Amino acid sequence: MSLARGFVKALEFDIDDMIAGLKRWVECESPTFDAHAVNRMMTLASEDLVDLGASVERIPGPTGLGDCLKASFPHPASEQGGILIMAHLDTVHPVGTLETLPFRHEGGRCYGPGICDMKGGTFAALHAVAALRQAGIDTALPIHVLLTCDEEVGSPGTRELIEREAARHRYILVPEPARAGNGVVTGRYAIARFDLLAHGRPSHAGAALAEGHSAIREMVARIPEIEAMTDDDCTFSVGVVQGGQWVNCVSTTCRGEALSMAKRQTDLDRGIARMLQLNQREEGGVGFEVRLGVVRPVWEPNEATLALYGHAKAVADELGMSLPHSSSGGGSDGNFTGAMGLPTLDGLGLRGAGIHTLNEHIEVDSLIERSRLMAGLMARLV
Repeated sequence: MSLARGFVKALEFDIDDMIAGLKRWVECESPTFDAHAVNRMMTLASEDLVDLGASVERIPGPTGLGDCLKASFPHPASEQGGILIMAHLDTVHPVGTLETLPFRHEGGRCYGPGICDMKGGTFAALHAVAALRQAGIDTALPIHVLLTCDEEVGSPGTRELIEREAARHRYILVPEPARAGNGVVTGRYAIARFDLLAHGRPSHAGAALAEGHSAIREMVARIPEIEAMTDDDCTFSVGVVQGGQWVNCVSTTCRGEALSMAKRQTDLDRGIARMLQLNQREEGGVGFEVRLGVVRPVWEPNEATLALYGHAKAVADELGMSLPHSSSGGGSDGNFTGAMGLPTLDGLGLRGAGIHTLNEHIEVDSLIERSRLMAGLMARLV
């Protein structure tokens, strides 16, 4: 079917059906480190994809993590690469979060764990494809989907899959949450994760306190030192600390995790070097270790990505909405594809706020608005 002017506005979406479907996704909690929970979510998404007409392949996940899904919608060239919708279905919220953050629809918002990051955007993207199919609109390029299981911990087990799959495609669309002002993302900063380990010397906290050296105290002393390294070029933050087993024992070990982010790769590389210089081990084993974990490379926008953004901007203009673009902090799997030089447009998901908190929500209006944007963009790409 050829594209008539204004076809995007004529696409049919049922907001009540979409909210009901998204509710099912949000109420299927899927924290990264709970493989069974993630797999329940993957099963739900797989069933929905099949209902929407896609063929689905389930890929066993990395050790200790959930599975991934690859899907393709019917197209004469479905065996070839084309448009890849790339998303993750793991969240940061542990199972049981629904007790304090239940799904609810009130005041133009829907609330729930993982609803904005990024179940809502993923759900909308799939229904954008469904709306095109229902309207009899054939895209020039086949549409494929990749849903992964470990983005919230830096994608350590899926990066190879992401890069291998993305390399087959002409365009990468990432429905991560929208940015301020209805914005999208055309680049992302570089990010490094670090594992921290403080070593202490054990003793009985009541009978021989002075003989011990607390690993917890060692970690606490290091945290302000790490975060004080933050400057305009590179940030440092400690987000996880775990230590001690018994209150009457001086702690032997204390573990932590730190994050560093920079706009330029060279600045991140310098930040990594500074972090690794904190390694120190005294006689008797007391000390502090820093180990480099997952690194997301900087994604700087190239001409192909900006041309892809231009297509999205044209659709937004037709819909009468603004669509600014920018590079952004907060890593995504778009870091990998963008750094590969592939045309990548991120932040195509829903507007909302409170990401990773007990106030996480979406703006309901953005469900259909962003679905139309995705549908119009996919229909334009050749």
